[in-house]
Parts: sequence; C-alpha cells; structure tokens
Amino acid sequence: MSDWAKTLSRVLYIDLARERYWVEDREDLFGKWLGGIGVATQLYKEEVSRSADPLGPENAIIFAVGPLTGVFPMASKTVAVFKSPLNGYFAESHAGGRSALAMRFAGYGAIVIRNASERPVYLVIEHDRVRFRDGSALWGIRSAETVGRILREITPAPGVRSILRIGGAGEKLVRYAMVMVETFRHFGRMGLGAVFGSKKLKAIVITSGKTYKLPDMKRYREVYQNIFELARGPKTRKYYELGTSENVLVLNAIGALPTKNFSLGRFDGAEEISGEKLLETVLARRVACSACPVACIHLAAIREEYEDSRFMYKTEFISYDHEPIYALGTNLCVRDRFGMLKLFKAVEDWGLDAISTGVVLGWATEALERGLISRAETIIDLKWGDWRSYMMAIENIVRQPNEFYRVLAMGVEEAAKRYGGEEFAMAFNRVEPAGYLTGPLFFISLAIGSRHSHLDAGAYSLDQKIFTSGKDLPDPQEAVQEIIKEESWRQILSSMVLCFFSRGLYTPDLVASALSSLGYDLSEHQLMSLGREIYLEKQRIKKNEGFSAAKIRVPERLYNTETPIGRIDRRYFERALEYFDKLLER
Repeated sequence: MSDWAKTLSRVLYIDLARERYWVEDREDLFGKWLGGIGVATQLYKEEVSRSADPLGPENAIIFAVGPLTGVFPMASKTVAVFKSPLNGYFAESHAGGRSALAMRFAGYGAIVIRNASERPVYLVIEHDRVRFRDGSALWGIRSAETVGRILREITPAPGVRSILRIGGAGEKLVRYAMVMVETFRHFGRMGLGAVFGSKKLKAIVITSGKTYKLPDMKRYREVYQNIFELARGPKTRKYYELGTSENVLVLNAIGALPTKNFSLGRFDGAEEISGEKLLETVLARRVACSACPVACIHLAAIREEYEDSRFMYKTEFISYDHEPIYALGTNLCVRDRFGMLKLFKAVEDWGLDAISTGVVLGWATEALERGLISRAETIIDLKWGDWRSYMMAIENIVRQPNEFYRVLAMGVEEAAKRYGGEEFAMAFNRVEPAGYLTGPLFFISLAIGSRHSHLDAGAYSLDQKIFTSGKDLPDPQEAVQEIIKEESWRQILSSMVLCFFSRGLYTPDLVASALSSLGYDLSEHQLMSLGREIYLEKQRIKKNEGFSAAKIRVPERLYNTETPIGRIDRRYFERALEYFDKLLER
C-alpha cells in the first residue's frame, strides 16, 4: 500500500455504553476491499450478529469513506452500514455534504459505533480525540435543522466540519427516520435515524485537522484535471440544470410516474410540480457537496406570511429532487407547488425519509377511502391532494397519538398486516419503493437490493431501454444477470466513495487511472472482479440473516398497474427472484 492508502486504514471505534474510543489500523481490510462499502461490509460482518436486534445495543453503525475521498471531484459521499429496523437485514445508506471530507481529514477511513448510551449524547470527533457530550438539552428538539444550528454555534471548529443529527422521528424510533447531514443532505433510506435514536445518539460532529502528501503530484494533477473537465461537461449537465426533477415530465410522458399510490403511471398535475416549473417559479440557488463541481442540490425559496402578523413574511429554502416530488407530490396527487414544498420541509424538520413517508401516506389514504380504517384511526380526513391533511399526518407519525400512528411509524408493510390492504401496500422486502413505474427490472432490483434506492443498479433505465428499443424483455435469468452486472460495478464506485451521479464519467479505465495516481495498482479486470465479490458478500450476509428473494411479499398492485412495457407478468417476476436465490446457493 502507498502512504496515501495507509493513511486511510485507521478505524475509529466508539463504545457509547462505556464512553470509550480507540483507533485500530485495519490495513488488512483496506488493502483488499479499498474502502467505502467494501470495507464497511467486512466491518459489519465483524460487528453485527445474525440475531442482533436492529434497535438493540448489539446493532452497530459503521461509516466509511474511500481512497478518492477529498482528492477527486464527486468523491463526496459517506457510506453508512447497519442492520435496518424496517426489515432486519444488512442495509446501507449514502449521504453527501461534508461528512466524507471531515472524516478523511480527521484521519479516519471508517468509524464504528457500538452499543447504546444510557442518556442522550452527542459526539464530537476530532483528529486526536472523541468527546462525549451530554445531549439532554438537544433531546426533544423535533427539528433536525434546529439541532444543526445549535451545534454549529456551540462547536466552532477550523477546517471542514460536518454535523450529522436526528429529529423527532429518530427519537421516537420511527422505522424510516433519517439522519440529516449539514443542510439538505441525508442518510435517508433504511432507517438509520431510528438506529441513532435507539442508541440515544442525537448527533455527531466531525471536525478535520489532518493534511496528507500525495505520492505523485504531477500524475495526480493530470488525472484530476481530466476528471474535473468531464465533471463540468455534458455527462453531468442534467444534474446541474434541472437535477433529477427533470425525470418528472419524462416519466409522466411514458406512463412511468407513480401516481395515486402506484395505481396510475401518469399525473395530470405533473407539469405544475415538474423540475421545469420549479425552475421557472421558485428556484433560488444551487449548492454542492464538498469536492463536487456539479452543484446538483436545487433549493426552492417559498415565502409565507406569519400567522399572527399581517404583512410580515418568512422565507424558507427547501431542497427538491425527483424522489420527494414523486413521494409527496404525484403519489399523493398533490398538485399545489407551495403545499408540496411545505411537505418537503415537514419531513426535513421531523427527520423522516421522504420516500417511505409518501408511500405510507398513500396507503393510509387509500385504506381510509376503502373503509379498512376510519377517522377514529386517522384522526384527520386524508384526501388525495390535500397537503394540509398530510402535514398533520406527518406530525402524527412522529408524535404517535394513537395505536394507528404507532403502527404507521413501523412502515407500510406492518400497517397493512395490521389493518388490511396488503394488495396495495407498496413495499419490497418491507421497504417502500423509489419513484419509478418503468417495468419489472426496476422492481426486481428493489426486491434484491440493500439500499432500496433508484440507484440500486439503476434498473429503471434498463426498463426504459427496452421501451425505447421496442425489444422483448430478456428472460428472467438474463434480467437478473444484467442487474447484478450493473450493481457489481457500482460497488467499486461505492468503495471509492463516488456519487452515483458521476457513474457516466468514472469508467473502469478512469477509476484505475485515478487509483494509480494515488499509488494503487489495480487493473480494470481486477476492479470488476472485486466489485462482484463485494456485491456477493453483501448478499451472503443478508442470506445468513434469513433473506430469501422468493419469499418476500409482492404487492398485488405491481401486477395490475400498467407500465410503459405493459403489465408486469407475475410468473416472470417470481422466476427472476427464484433464480436470484439459486445463484446465492452456488
């Protein structure tokens, strides 16, 4: 390993129960698995037993960064690995912001958080120590943003500083609670916020303080300049101009935009909440994660009058992209831009994953409409498009004023199991889906994935290619192999750790070149092989924890709603999942 690589191999271990910390050199892991998801997966194997309760002290939180972090464009993500409280399996979540740079320049390639504190606590992680701070005064502050503002004031620091924290949803152990990073970035999927809450961990502040010398500055500068120019070119222009909200009208045009709890693929109000309309009416500015020249984070500005004072206004900045637009917009038939953005703000404040929240509310609205539940359970009238009622329901999910909302806080699968309506409870492996109704390959990727993000294999684009080409679907085995092939390469990107929006420019040869400039000696073939090995390692962990793709509940609605390539054939879907299970047995 080069000196640069060796500086990455330091793992910080933190024991919340004993308020102890120590550092170990894990060159054995970083030498083989690079970093990011590769190393985090191995640490998970060491730390989390098959029988660990996701909300018990035996679950661990593992953060990891990679060899490109801090030195190449768009290497801006941190990987988090933990056992998910939604389904009880190995899970991962990625977040941008400044956390990756702060970790790397604090001197750590990974952080492992063990056990649980008896009292609310927040951590201040520096390059030479960890401070355990009493978090009692922060516990009970519902807004994750407010917690961040307070911590910025009381933990001043030179260099790069990152603040990770939960809101009220994490404290109340809502299974799809998220962790906010800085402002507008999140570990959103899979319920990391609930794991924080179960450990009485309100926040983590990471401050940098280290500097490093690269092994070959001349070679590094050449590679960096090439990547930087690509990152500012046509391969990323979409993300700067409209961002992923560009997908709203594209998907609506082909009938692939989930609407009214996935019962439709088109929304007649899509234009009013599209990326184009938001750009025209409310876009205020764009911001970027650290070490990223793209600036894909789009912020809307909304102005509203104070309730108790006429002609006095407050302005709020709210981030938006395709996923919340689908989940809290089209899926709930909300066509009011202002109302939709207020829903985005509500989930941010409470610390909820927008995707899961929108799907849960979609199920609840339909269940009320069908008479499976009554106003006695919902307390309020949930109606399609009524954003004000959804604002109150979001608060109730966190405050949990009755048994119905306590169950709703456990996810849509648990709610449907208790109250009925499983046929329209949209979840795959107990996790609410991302916003694409493109065809079977996308839903297969969700059923077997660990992130349950649209970027799991990007299989929505595989469906779209079938639609645009007019070709027949591949047989189920070929479909699974295509998904695995794509997802295997993404394990290398996740080990770097690169933003997946850079996947079009960080080709295997370019990744090998970037690593070479830092002293790594890996061929394209070796990288591809390692990516597949990491992917299979993750799947074997899940299998050991009891996961079987063929045994997951598949909502009946999946087979009854039109996609651009027709209705999904039940037997096709089932054969794909059966084949995937057989692959893992080999």
